[in-house]
Order: sequence, then structure tokens, then C-alpha cells
Amino acid sequence: MATPVVKRLPVGPVQPFGKPTLRDKLTVGEVCAELQIAQSTFYEWRTKGTGPRCLKLPNGQLRVRRADLETWLDAREDAA
Repeated sequence: MATPVVKRLPVGPVQPFGKPTLRDKLTVGEVCAELQIAQSTFYEWRTKGTGPRCLKLPNGQLRVRRADLETWLDAREDAA
């Protein structure tokens, strides 16, 4: 008989009541998905200095702190 395959869903850190927390550092792809923009738009904003603050990891990849993204979005809301 074959062993059943169990698929596990990705789970973030768990809070005391079992609620997953939002990730603190987002990839460029995650930021773009959340904002519903193309990655080329994100990199264009970064080049112009108008995008959210980023962290550059030792391997060259970028991350955006969720707090920085929220601050950046709040500033865009005030400007609108």
C-alpha cells in the first residue's frame, strides 16, 4: 500500500493564540504582489528614490520591512 502524501502549508511564526504573524521582511515579489504592480515598476521607483526603503542582504537580494512599507504607503496617502 502506498504512503499518503501530506502537503504542508507554509506557516509563519505563531503568536500565543495560534494566529500566524505577518512577515517582518518582505521580498520584492511579495511587495509587488501586495501592491499589484510589476517588479519593473518597483525597480523604477527604487532607481528614482521614490520607493519604500530596502535592505540589501549579503547575497544581493532586497527585502522591505513591513513597517517601512506601511510608512511609505501612509506618506503616499497623504500626498494623494
